[in-house]
Amino acid sequence: MKKHIVIVGGGFAGINLIKSLRNDKRFKMTLVDKNNYHFFPPLIYQVATSFIEASNISYPFRKLFSESKNVKFHMGTLIKVNPETKSVETDTGTLTYDYLVLALGTESNFFGMENVRRCALPMKSIEEALYLRNHILLTHEEAARNKDMNQAEKLQNIVIAGGGPTGVELAGMLAEMGKYIAKKEYPEIKLSLSGIYLIDALPALLSPMSKLAQEAAYEKLKELGVKILLNVSVKDYVDSRVILSDGNSIETETLIWTSGVIAREVKGIPEESIGRGRRILVDDYNKVQNTESIYALGDLCLMLSEEKFPNGHPQLAQVAIQQGRNLAANFKRIEDEKVLEPFRYHDKGSMAIISKYNAVVDLPKHSFKGFLAWLTWLFIHIIPLVGFGNKVQLALDWFRLFITNNPSIRLILFPKRNTGNGAHMNP
Repeated sequence: MKKHIVIVGGGFAGINLIKSLRNDKRFKMTLVDKNNYHFFPPLIYQVATSFIEASNISYPFRKLFSESKNVKFHMGTLIKVNPETKSVETDTGTLTYDYLVLALGTESNFFGMENVRRCALPMKSIEEALYLRNHILLTHEEAARNKDMNQAEKLQNIVIAGGGPTGVELAGMLAEMGKYIAKKEYPEIKLSLSGIYLIDALPALLSPMSKLAQEAAYEKLKELGVKILLNVSVKDYVDSRVILSDGNSIETETLIWTSGVIAREVKGIPEESIGRGRRILVDDYNKVQNTESIYALGDLCLMLSEEKFPNGHPQLAQVAIQQGRNLAANFKRIEDEKVLEPFRYHDKGSMAIISKYNAVVDLPKHSFKGFLAWLTWLFIHIIPLVGFGNKVQLALDWFRLFITNNPSIRLILFPKRNTGNGAHMNP
């Protein structure tokens, strides 16, 4: 009998596990995801800023595994895990499993601030990125029409909460687009009224990275005109006003939230198996503590047993990729009745792009910045993309866009459906 592995979540961890087992006839796999596509989160900010198309970083699951006879796709949202019956409930049906792999990732953490949760703009999914793209374009159109100086300034201000890699890359991209595009395409707007604010509660940008990376990011963003506020956090967002922890406030219609994440909730997992940040506690082999045949991977899991990472592994793509491959190898070892290999993370470094031709790269023993770092960033971010066509298309798009400084996909699109009587309504 083939062992049935149900994988919930088609991110880096889930995809790499499936790829490692798809030619092994001893297993059949069902991938469960609420979307019908895999996407590449590190480049989602480029979708939000109209730099690249969503299709450049996305790939349909069914096409990806169309040649794999032992892989099926089930589109649905996880509702609950039932360990006692070895089944999972989704909003589109129930599946039974021999092994269950949870790889749902994270969602935005608003730290209990209800107004921020309701009104801020997160950027964790393709849908959120496209919504943010529309929002930025719409506020610019409104600012171009507005004759009231105070209102125009509020429409043009953009506040980014979170000075990690996503916040830094987003701030740099928006600043450059303002410099190269807004000046030409929005002559009605007084750019002197515009402000891009990057806010972080810590004393440095890119806090997990090297001092060289932190200083390079700070200096280049300052040069681009980004207003950096450190040792300050967002406390509320009321009436289009961002309230800061130092008592100051910024009027804006655009608060972009990249400030923190929390693991997605998985109902049915024992409470004692949930750790800090709602992450699921796992052993050396990614098996969920206090359960049988249930595993957790990537950003969702918290492994405290590796000596080099006593507080858990960083929530990075490389961790998820390596865990997915290690668990796949261990499933094979289980079938072969061999000794399992504990997961040990191989840190390959981290990087962030700051602006055109400028990035920072931290390798395990060396850090560098500038043009070479920028080329390294481009190369590393093309390699993991799923699908040869995606890699070629993105490389060509980047080459053209960085030369012309003028992406042409700034379209405000509202998907609608026909009601049958000539009228249209939102889905």
